[in-house]
Amino acid sequence: MQELRIIFMGTPEFAVPSLETLVENKLNVVAVITAPDKPQGRGQKIAFSPVKESALKNNIPVLQPTNLKSTEFLEELKSYDANLQIVVAFRMLPESVWTLPSIGTFNLHGSLLPQYRGAAPINWAIINGEKETGVTTFFLKHEIDTGSIIYQEKETIDPDDTAGTLYDRLKIKGAALVLKTVRAIENENYPTIPQEPGEIKHAPKIFKETCEINWSQSSTDLRNFVRGLNPHPSAWCRIDGKTYKIFRLEHHNNENGQRSPGTIDTDNKNYLYIKTFDSWVAVHELQPEGKRRMNIQEFFRGNKI
Repeated sequence: MQELRIIFMGTPEFAVPSLETLVENKLNVVAVITAPDKPQGRGQKIAFSPVKESALKNNIPVLQPTNLKSTEFLEELKSYDANLQIVVAFRMLPESVWTLPSIGTFNLHGSLLPQYRGAAPINWAIINGEKETGVTTFFLKHEIDTGSIIYQEKETIDPDDTAGTLYDRLKIKGAALVLKTVRAIENENYPTIPQEPGEIKHAPKIFKETCEINWSQSSTDLRNFVRGLNPHPSAWCRIDGKTYKIFRLEHHNNENGQRSPGTIDTDNKNYLYIKTFDSWVAVHELQPEGKRRMNIQEFFRGNKI
């Protein structure tokens, strides 16, 4: 069994269970690398990343480089003499960083690679109507998300899952897979399986423009689109010149004739139906500009369309 000195890299909540699982299992995490502190919220108070909060709680040194290629950062990184690096939801690493440890650097990815390579695998799996996804550990190499697979675990996508509910399950499943991978590396007995080339679905970064609802799609595709962006970054549309975030849509059989996609039918009390390419959907949950998220009945108590 080889003795590991681990550097952990991550920033958001998704990475926290992986770090804490390593700590709870008495693995030697010698340092944590996370994003620089930044102002958040209305008061613009300086906030720590979730990973930094966890590292400080566990008395682990924290590095927050603004430039991953800087000589000073690389020298500091080398000083920890780590032989393994673990990346969970962090930014793209330069080769000078991921090649540093003698064993290598492995990443936890929120899909069953090679499918859904990219920045938003959980969102895109739901948007595309997948019934199954999972988590993968793999060694980093030059091309993003293409390295040899170590382990994978599958996870069913339920019909009512959102990006948020799936994210919460995968961060826990991912933490267990990170621990399994580290134990195998520790015992010097682990697979490295090349990713098979073939038809691959990608998971590019999502921008605000990506999130605009197109009512000319089918009701099924629209429901998946909204689920896949709930709660963040959230699907949106314009109604009467105002922008609304939409969090939940359901199919609705409205016999209101042949209308064009985007047509609205509402009683301004209990329901808001919108025509799609092939049928209608009922909007169940939304958020007007500058207001909180609410169900449709709450919305109509103070608003009209």
